[in-house]
Order: sequence, then C-alpha cells, then structure tokens
Amino acid sequence: MTFPVVGMVGGGQLARMTHEAGIPLGIRFKLLSDTPQDSAAQVVSDVVIGDYRDLATLREFARGCDVITFDHEHVPTEHLRALEADGIPVRPGPDALVHAQDKGVMRAKLTEIGAPCPRHRIVSDPADVEQFAAEGEGFPVILKTVRGGYDGKGVWFVRSAKDAEEPFRAGVPVLAEEKVDFTRELAANIVRSPHGQAVAYPVVESIQVDGVCDTVIAPAPGLSEELSAQAQELALRIAKELDVVGHLAVELFETADGRILVNELAMRPHNSGHWTQDGAITSQFANHVRAVLDLPLGDPRPRAEWTVMANVLGGDYPDMYSAYLHCMARDPQLKIHMYGKDVKPGRKVGHVNTYGDDLADVRERAAHAAGYLRGTITE
Repeated sequence: MTFPVVGMVGGGQLARMTHEAGIPLGIRFKLLSDTPQDSAAQVVSDVVIGDYRDLATLREFARGCDVITFDHEHVPTEHLRALEADGIPVRPGPDALVHAQDKGVMRAKLTEIGAPCPRHRIVSDPADVEQFAAEGEGFPVILKTVRGGYDGKGVWFVRSAKDAEEPFRAGVPVLAEEKVDFTRELAANIVRSPHGQAVAYPVVESIQVDGVCDTVIAPAPGLSEELSAQAQELALRIAKELDVVGHLAVELFETADGRILVNELAMRPHNSGHWTQDGAITSQFANHVRAVLDLPLGDPRPRAEWTVMANVLGGDYPDMYSAYLHCMARDPQLKIHMYGKDVKPGRKVGHVNTYGDDLADVRERAAHAAGYLRGTITE
C-alpha cells in the first residue's frame, strides 16, 4: 500500500503544524515554499522552492501529489482551475477558495445565502464612502481592500471622507462596512470532507490587540448554548453552501444586542484553532489532513473544561530558548509551540497552550508564559 502525498502550497507555520499532524498517519508531504528558511521548509523533507503565482511552477510541483492544499489563500484562482483540469484534486477548490481570497465576493455570497453580515458595499472613492456612511449611522466606517489583507493590514477605521483617501491609493477595489457595535469577537471552526462529513469545534473567544490575535479562549466564556449552536450551525451551512473541503474558520462579531455577524472567512487551519493541538481530541491540523484526503474525521470535542492559547510575539528579547527553563519549571503542563522564525518585534513566532478547570488560572498561565517568552515579563 502506498501512502498518499499531500502537496502543501505555502511554507509558513500552518504548513509546519499540518505536516506534524500527518506524521503519525504516515502521510507524506511535499511543500512549495518561498525560501528554504520558511517555517515548514525547515522540517519537511521534500521541499520545492518557487513562486506559487507561477503556473508552470505549480504544475511541476503538483506532479506526484495526490492532493493540493494550502497554508494561505493567495494562489491565483485561474491557476487552481488549471491544476484541476490537469486532474489534480485541489482542496479547498477554487470555487470555494475565492470567497476567502476576495472580500467583495465573500460578502455577496454570504448575503445571497442569508448569512448575517455587517451592512456593506464596494465603494469607488472617498465621496462614495461618505455616501455609504450617510446611508447608515454615519461615520466612522470600516474600509478594507478586497484582497490581500490580514492581521489588521489592509483595514482602515475612517472617521471622515478625508480619512478615506489612503485605501484607494493602491488602485484595488475597496469594501466599505458599517462599524459594528460588538462586545467581543468569536470564531466558529469546522472541518468538512469531500463526501460531506463535517465536525464542529466549540466556539471560541478571540481577543485582538492592535489588529493581531493575542489570546483565544475555548470555549468562549459566558456564551449561551443557543448562540453557540447558532454559530456552529452557521459555519457548517457556509461550508456546505460554498463547498468548502478542509478547515474553515468563520470569524464572528457578537453584538451588544445578542446577535452574531460574519466578519471574515479563512479556508485553512487558523490561529483561532491552535488551541486544538493540546485541547481537543483531534486537532484542526489533523482533521484538515483527514479532510483533504477524504478520510473519516476525528472527534473535535475538548479534552479539558478550558483551554487558552496565547500567541508569542517577537519583542526586544531574541533569546527565547533561554526562557524555556523558567516557563517549563513554573508550569509543567504548559505546551510551547515555536515556529522556527527569526524573532522580530510584533512578529508571530510561536504560541502556548494551557488547560485546566479554573479559567482564571488557565488564562494567567498562558499570559505569563507568552509574556516571559517575549521578554515583557521577567519574573
């Protein structure tokens, strides 16, 4: 019996952790990476260095792969259609992935299927932004480039037409959205296979700092069973309607009046699901591998009452390894996951997971470890 080869486009930490999840299953990985220093390129044995935007490179990379999947959503849609025409399974496929690539397409489709979204439309210039604001509650509004934004990049909080000039300088379409009166951000993570089996993880709270995910709490504390079920059902319906195969993260706003609205979609393993590595029976990475190979999906239930993930960001303290002694001695249950990246201020270089029955204790342990590794806590 020959074990399948999963071709993963993108060499970041998501590819690194997905590869790790496939090792116990005997799954072989082939990686298309930008550089040999990329996070996943350091640990995968079969690495092709090349540009994912070049069709010839993608075609050559796909030779010998049983399926193609991704750790980012940026591969041109037409290239993915060409791979499918060559007989290579692409999961998620281009018809699904375009909704994570283009926020305008995403909003149009979600509106069509009746998924709750903020008020929105594509705007053409600052005057059109002013008109959009006037059609609702006025300024402020949120502007987003329809392609390429992440971790707060490509997103603007604008208070006037004058503030709205910057987003149009790139010459790409701009999406305007109402500023939602939300109490917190949630995420519903699900995994779906080609034959339609799907599993849903507990809905989590995602805490952002300066537009970057800082902490994830699983499950979201204080979330009613009704709203939790509504979020999971919404994510499962979106996956089915868009024919998503693999992991789907539906980022949500919980509003002050008790509703949920879709903020963003990600069709790959996601930061809001990193807690599952240590806190769920089957991690998001393992289930993503299972899904793209059309294997039966694993149990998504949590192992502990609470799991907290805290991102480790680079700071002015580059020698994180020397901090392990303190962190491991202080908390023997702590799980540290590092990405093999050079430490740069504000850069995601790893994360930690903690778990237990006391939420306050679990949160403190995660925050202390992430802070000590970064160098913002020294005792």
